[in-house]
Order: sequence, then structure tokens, then C-alpha cells
Amino acid sequence: MKPILHIVVCSTRPGRVGPAVAQWAQQEALANDKFDAQVVDLASFNLPVFDEPEHPRLQKYQHAHTKAWSASVHAADAFVFVLPEYNFGPPSALLNAMNYLVREWQYKPAAFVSYGGMSGGVRAVQVTKQLLTTLKVMPLLEAVAIPNVGQHLDIDKTFAPNDFHTSSAAAMFDELSRWAQALKPMRAPS
Repeated sequence: MKPILHIVVCSTRPGRVGPAVAQWAQQEALANDKFDAQVVDLASFNLPVFDEPEHPRLQKYQHAHTKAWSASVHAADAFVFVLPEYNFGPPSALLNAMNYLVREWQYKPAAFVSYGGMSGGVRAVQVTKQLLTTLKVMPLLEAVAIPNVGQHLDIDKTFAPNDFHTSSAAAMFDELSRWAQALKPMRAPS
């Protein structure tokens, strides 16, 4: 059975580019053939600013949105975060979603497909990596950065990658697969 990969669309704003980039990332992951790759859109969970009365480590969730988000994160063996850069950092929707949970994240690898202007979202990735390590997520070096993402969108807003994006994705998925397998024993119930 292939590991489950969640390709997480991290921006929730109207008019976002994330879903188009995530669809491309899913196609690349499926072509890599090492994962059961699924796109997970943060916007679909409608998470308000963290509103659980108990600490997330206790997993005593009161709200349906938290229970749904918990089940989604728990089901994944690995993540690819598709994220833009907002003011040199990740979208607040991602930070909020990370804070909702603790144990569901642990001992899973994460890679990044970032996009934006000239920086391609790499500053947002660096901030996110630091935060993920607190949740015992293993952030990888291999990634895809998409500078000037608007130049890679077709008229119908489909993402049109170049050869560098495609080769970077292949390397990223190969490494993500290795880490997902290596961390699997740590995710087993003890």
C-alpha cells in the first residue's frame, strides 16, 4: 500500500493561485508513483481562529471543524505544503491550522511547493520549517520554488511549469518517499 500524501493548499483567500499549483503537484506526485496523492484545501475546513477550549495535545476536540481537520492530518503519511509568501511569511490560515493539532502531525515528513513574486515564496518556507519542527514534522530541503508565479499561468489559470519545476518536483517526491518510509516505524502505535 502506498503512503498517503496530502498536498495542502495553504492560502484561503479569493482569487488564489494555490489550487492550480496544487493540481500540478498532484499530477507530478502521481506520475512519481510512490504515493497515493490527494489535494487537501485548507479553505474547505473553514477553521476559525483557534477556538478549542482544551490544549490540542489532549485531543479532546469539541468542534466538528477540528475533528474533520484532525482526521485529515492523521490520515496522511507525508505532506507537501503549497504556499505563497505573505509579508515574508506563510499565510495565517496555515499557521492557524497547524496550531489546532499536535499529535496528528508527529513523525511525518513535509516538503514545499512555494510561489510568489521574485522570492518564489522561499522566505515563507523558512518560517514554516521552524514551526513544523516544534510539531515533530521533518521538513525537507528538496522543494519547488516558483518565482513570479503569474508568468506561469495560462489564460485559464492553469499552472504551466517549466523544466526546472518538473525536475525539482521529481527530486522532492523521491526524497519525500524515503523519509515517509523511514519515519513509518515512529508513527506506529507504541
